[in-house]
Amino acid sequence: MRLLLVEDDDHVAAALSAILAKHGFTVTHARNGEEALQAVLPTAQGERPSYGVILLDLGLPDQDGYQVCGRIRKLTTTPVIMVTARGDVRSRIHGLNLGADDYVVKPYDPGELLARIHAVSRRNAGTEEAAGTGAPADGTQLRLGSVTIELPTRRVSVDGESVPLTRKEFDLLALLAQRPGVVFRREQIISEVWRTSWEGTGRTLEVHVASLRSKLRMPTLIETVRGVGYRLVAPAA
Repeated sequence: MRLLLVEDDDHVAAALSAILAKHGFTVTHARNGEEALQAVLPTAQGERPSYGVILLDLGLPDQDGYQVCGRIRKLTTTPVIMVTARGDVRSRIHGLNLGADDYVVKPYDPGELLARIHAVSRRNAGTEEAAGTGAPADGTQLRLGSVTIELPTRRVSVDGESVPLTRKEFDLLALLAQRPGVVFRREQIISEVWRTSWEGTGRTLEVHVASLRSKLRMPTLIETVRGVGYRLVAPAA
């Protein structure tokens, strides 16, 4: 897999590139936001660079990393994993709202980062495969009050207004929405949406739940069941 690593610190980039190379990845290194944007633009021949994942540091010298993420998302659907020292919930939610697919806080274990890279690339491959099946636009829908979830097209709308969600946000919402009122254990959600184990991923789940509540403007849509997990409470029509 080819990765785009956006990191201004050459020493950090070299160390991470060496680890990734040992695991079979080919790394393209961009040292600032402008280099990152140029790296995802089509070539003069009209060919668009193909990356499996983009690893984006937020502390860039020329542009704010959040701004770069937003601009990248307008240019490509390649999964973006933010890698940063900003670990507060508000920063994570902001990054996810801008289109990031995952958020890893420094310092991190290389094994965790590798697992997250594989997870987002698997989901992206599954999404692209589904998109090529020719599923009709009027396929399976989930209607929950004012919320409409179109499974084949992965679109969500509230009162007819489209709400853009990241891949994992959609997968999480669709999972809960298929069985409204049923409590899903945290471990079950992590396994089905992230395809990994619970250890080290719990905080990510909390951030995605908070992001969904914010984007859908329905703070009571997803209920926290203390000590167990989450369930979707169907809103009134």
